[in-house]
Amino acid sequence: MDQSKVAHCIETLCQKGCRDVACTILALEQNEPVEELLHLSEEERLAVLDELKSIMAVYGGNFCGPA
Repeated sequence: MDQSKVAHCIETLCQKGCRDVACTILALEQNEPVEELLHLSEEERLAVLDELKSIMAVYGGNFCGPA
């Protein structure tokens, strides 16, 4: 697993804001493709998902959906 690719994807996604991160988590949990992660292996995508969940746990709530 390439930790630098994982870290870069996490940083890129987090810069988009809570709503996009929450939607990315939802997509990954439903095995939907996420453009920013298509170049990652399955193991790397799971690492991104785990880290994004940890980050979002601080905020709580569901940010994915209508504003």
